[in-house]
Amino acid sequence: MKKLVLPALIALTLAACSSTGTDTAGASVEDRGAGVATVTAPGMSGSGIAALTDPNNILSKRSVFFDFDSYVIKPEGRPLIEAHARFLVQNPEMRMLVQGNTDERGSREYNLALGQKRADVVKQALMLLGAREAQIESVSLGEEKPRCDDRTETCYAENRRGDMLYSGEF
Repeated sequence: MKKLVLPALIALTLAACSSTGTDTAGASVEDRGAGVATVTAPGMSGSGIAALTDPNNILSKRSVFFDFDSYVIKPEGRPLIEAHARFLVQNPEMRMLVQGNTDERGSREYNLALGQKRADVVKQALMLLGAREAQIESVSLGEEKPRCDDRTETCYAENRRGDMLYSGEF
């Protein structure tokens, strides 16, 4: 019975976080690509760490994207969060920093608060899937770390994200 309750609770919680709108087109999960530092963990080596930097592995993708003025995890971000949660559960010595980001629209205070909500919702989802709270820290960067500086909707969408970084990357 216990084995059925946990997956049902996780599915219910993720469903509660989902958007109720009919718009199914949204920003996709993106590969962080170049500029990511080498990940290190004491006492760990081999394929576990290699998966974090293998471009063919979902673990190399580190950003969950959000809609405008929202901190709801979209369905296309769920597989990424699930994969990182499994990795954290299998590697309890690993630590993660979740950085919440926003586009430049809105006041500085509003963007810092929204960025924190985005980071916190990613952290909460990871914990619901088994990661320990001690493994994850969430911070808001607000609009201070844009990925794109153009003033277009496409660029704004790139900046509305939660980035997951592992020890050695922050």
